[in-house]
Amino acid sequence: MLIENREKVFMLNGNEFHCAMDITMHYIGGKWKTVVLWYLRKDKKRFSELRKLIPNITEKMLSIQLKDLEQDGIVGRRIYPEVPPKVEYYLTDFGKTLIPMLEEIARWGRGLAESRGRMVDKVKSTPSGKKVSLKP
Repeated sequence: MLIENREKVFMLNGNEFHCAMDITMHYIGGKWKTVVLWYLRKDKKRFSELRKLIPNITEKMLSIQLKDLEQDGIVGRRIYPEVPPKVEYYLTDFGKTLIPMLEEIARWGRGLAESRGRMVDKVKSTPSGKKVSLKP
């Protein structure tokens, strides 16, 4: 970025970023991170709960996203000493600072969907190929 005709960059944790948006997207960018954070914004969740809430994400991708978010200090993980082990994921205090931004992004998306799209019932195919509606 140019400030007073001088090229500037942000240095953070050994990484170089050309602007503040670059920093933000480094932490929450990609297809799944914001979705994972959205479902953790109100309460802790187990891995299997997140998988059910985000049906199109693979287990491997969810695991990668959670590890990245945990490494960045946005998501925490609590392991309970049980058999089988119980693990819960939650937003850290640092992660909670993202909630207003996530809610604003969701508000923008809802507005776009309402003005340019429409909400419909999801249709699921059964093993026999018959389509059924998934009404709430």
